[in-house]
Order: sequence, then structure tokens, then C-alpha cells
Amino acid sequence: MDPQPPIGSAFGGDRKPGEVAYIRTCKNGPDGAPITSVIVADEGADVPAVDPVVVAHQAVNKMKLSGPDIASPRPAGTYVVGVPMWLWVNPSPTTFGPNTTSASAGGVTVTATAKVTQIVWAMGDGTSVTCNGAGTKYVASYGKQESPTCGHAYSRTSASQAQGEYSVTATATWSVNWQVNGDGETGQFTEIRQTNVQVPIGELQVVR
Repeated sequence: MDPQPPIGSAFGGDRKPGEVAYIRTCKNGPDGAPITSVIVADEGADVPAVDPVVVAHQAVNKMKLSGPDIASPRPAGTYVVGVPMWLWVNPSPTTFGPNTTSASAGGVTVTATAKVTQIVWAMGDGTSVTCNGAGTKYVASYGKQESPTCGHAYSRTSASQAQGEYSVTATATWSVNWQVNGDGETGQFTEIRQTNVQVPIGELQVVR
């Protein structure tokens, strides 16, 4: 523990002179949550080393990352066959990043930074669209042109789908880069988060 608790204090303070208090964190308790306990041992004793990857995951858990905040398509939107649909999300620290947080255990402090690097849109019609960013926000002046970054055009209506809507799923890949404070050890891993939205697709009716 850094700093060491005073001898006689409630948290790890029952050690004798020459002994050191350590924090031990087990990955999964009975309810799936980490279990943290205090070990008191002779200074220099063979205490299990703390895995910085575990501490990095604890930092990510503190971020409360979620799936993409889908701005388009909207369940209440009006979309038709053949007209380009623009796909984009509202960026925020918890839905897109970047998000930086630190966590500590057993004297090891790790700082992790998470950011979405890719969103894969499963459009519900058997196709998927891979986008390397948040997408471009549509404004009316763009008319019926395609999105320059992330979009899709349906070739058939959603009439045959359950409840008459396509189920669209946006799957975000979060890239997490972490570094141990002090010794400079680094690493990287990914996290996956999803969001689903139901979208009705109609067709234009031509009156002659």
C-alpha cells in the first residue's frame, strides 16, 4: 500500500514493525465483483505481484463505457427504399471517447485511455456497414446525396420484418491503451459495446 497506513489504524494497521501492508484483489467474487483484501507480511516477502492488465480493466470498469449513442437512424424517422441513409452517433466520453481514468491495486497504478476506433452497423437486411468514426451529421441542404463517411441505402421495405421494422445494431470497438505509472510498462486491449434501434423503411408512392 502506498502510502502505508499508520500502525494501529483500522485498515492494515495491525502489522508489527518491519511488516508491510499489501492490497490483494481477486478478479471474481461470488457475485462477479472484484474482492479486495489486505495482506500483512514481512518486508520483502514473496507477495503475489499485481497484474497491471487486471488493474487496467478496473480502470475501464470505472469509465462505465456504453454502446454508441445513435443519432441516425431514429425510430421516429422517415426513411424510404433507395434513398441514402446517413449513419452517425453523438460522441461523448462514455459512448465514443476518449475517456481516461486511473486505478490502483497493490501499489500499482495504471492509467487507461479508451476510444472507439470502429463502429460496425448491422442494418437488419443482411448487410453491414463498417465506419471508422462517428459518421457525418446530415443537414437538409445535403439533399439526397450519400454520406461521405458512413451510410446505407435499403433495397426493400421493412414490411416483412417483425413489427414492420428493421432491427439495426451498432457495435463499437473500444481500443484501450494503458500505462503503468512510474515504470512505463504499456499495453493495449479492446472492449465491445452495442446499441440497437428499430427502424421502419417505407417506399415512395407515385401518383399518376
